[in-house]
Amino acid sequence: MRLIVYKNVILYAIYKLKRHYKKMNTLIYLGIVFIAVEHLLFMVLETFLWTHPIGLKVFSQNKTEARKSRVLAANQGIYNGVLALGLFYLLVRNASYHSDLLLFLLSMITIVGVYGGMSVSKTILVVQALPAALVLIAVLFAT
Repeated sequence: MRLIVYKNVILYAIYKLKRHYKKMNTLIYLGIVFIAVEHLLFMVLETFLWTHPIGLKVFSQNKTEARKSRVLAANQGIYNGVLALGLFYLLVRNASYHSDLLLFLLSMITIVGVYGGMSVSKTILVVQALPAALVLIAVLFAT
């Protein structure tokens, strides 16, 4: 009788863990999609809209400053595009959370976001570093 009870308790625990794991997978997936879309938008802003009124407003600069830094911004935008493509690639390939590339990309986005938050604007910490750090932590706990 005890064996049956222990078996049922273990089976119930496994069932609960599987349900939790599925929820965690969904949250991680949505987090990765959010971060990839966010970086794709950064790329568009920095590469194509830097001197456009939208870019000027988002980055709080005037037309003269924007023209002077346009090439640097475009280069930065390309890097953000590459990060987005890397994340989308992992999603399309349905890579496991053990993927070194996923951990690398999320780590780099977090580190660069922290640096940007400390050197440019505190907003970068919330917009770029925080989402990547949260998803990175979730990935590490899910593996």
